[in-house]
Amino acid sequence: MVVDERKQLLITWLQGVFGTDKFSCEPASSDASFRRYFRVILADESFVVMDAPPEKEDCTSFITIATLLFEQGINVPKIFHLSLEKGFLVLSDLGSENYLDDLNDETADKRYDDAVQALHKMHRLPTSELDIPMYDSGLLQQEMGLFDEWFVSRLLGVELSVADKQTLASVKSLLSESALAQPQVFVHRDYHSRNLMLTTKNNPGVIDFQDAVIGPITYDLVSLYRDCYIEWADEKIYTWLDEFIRQRKKQGHADEFDRAQFYQWFDWMGVQRHLKVLGIFSRLCLRDGKPGYLNDIPLTLSYVINVCRRYKALEPLAELMERHDIANKFEQRQTK
Repeated sequence: MVVDERKQLLITWLQGVFGTDKFSCEPASSDASFRRYFRVILADESFVVMDAPPEKEDCTSFITIATLLFEQGINVPKIFHLSLEKGFLVLSDLGSENYLDDLNDETADKRYDDAVQALHKMHRLPTSELDIPMYDSGLLQQEMGLFDEWFVSRLLGVELSVADKQTLASVKSLLSESALAQPQVFVHRDYHSRNLMLTTKNNPGVIDFQDAVIGPITYDLVSLYRDCYIEWADEKIYTWLDEFIRQRKKQGHADEFDRAQFYQWFDWMGVQRHLKVLGIFSRLCLRDGKPGYLNDIPLTLSYVINVCRRYKALEPLAELMERHDIANKFEQRQTK
């Protein structure tokens, strides 16, 4: 029997924090990092406890950003107890039902509007006063590099020619320039259906925000509407974008972009994000032993190819993927 030493350490710490051993501690969830979560029931109260091994995860940014967002009126977990040394945090429990469990054609408009109201609050944060990283060209390029390293090369075993690499570099440069040309705001960076909890008050509960940056205004909208875990028709997505723009105008923002420009920013931002995600999903499988994320690659890959086909400047990337038969190679790998 394998002993879970981290969990044993956590229970001992909780006994000291709570002053009792009369509580239950059961797995709640894990995520794409080394963090995992437990649901702790103490008397009639429920808490979520984060286990973030300090040699692999730094809780400092989580604490800083949780405080920042809480003060902005966003429904994030409240921190009751913490130990940075051990990597444990006792948090308020936002429940166990995330958006993905609840989203359908009937609920989507309301759920997404709630999520966008939280985004508007984030976008009102003064970027000049935020002590978080910039989503600069270096970070954008680094993320896109995960695509060719982990998805194309390591997962599929495809070797790109010098010309292929030049094509890829040119498209990445265009995507980076597009991201940097947008209004720069607080970016959650993983604002999708698995990180939004359905709550009865101040919906949604927002989690997994520790990697926040100052970056492009469309980034979190892409995470939300071109979600790697659920697909919506473009007609519906652009209607939601129109409503986002309308709400910003009503709030008094003097935006200099028009709707067509915003659509293109959104589309191109999606290609940047989805290239990154294809690399991350592949790395999670190959390096971290989490093959379940490969199930979400076909939808993510289709987003990239479909958007690239719509824009002449991005067509070379779609052609590169077709030339190397990327989609079929992935499908064949999965059926082996």
